[in-house]
Amino acid sequence: MPRLALYTLAVCVLATVAAVVSFVQGSRLGIVWVLLAGVSSNMTWYYWRRSRQVTP
Repeated sequence: MPRLALYTLAVCVLATVAAVVSFVQGSRLGIVWVLLAGVSSNMTWYYWRRSRQVTP
């Protein structure tokens, strides 16, 4: 797994934890964390798939 995919995976996990904590505390800021988790999840998927493709 490439390094960029690992970094974005870490951001995704941390944003998900932050969203859960925000919602538990009753803050609506958790919506921003959910959006950040979604973007970083897509970036992780992209970088992982890009590394798996065979380049000519």
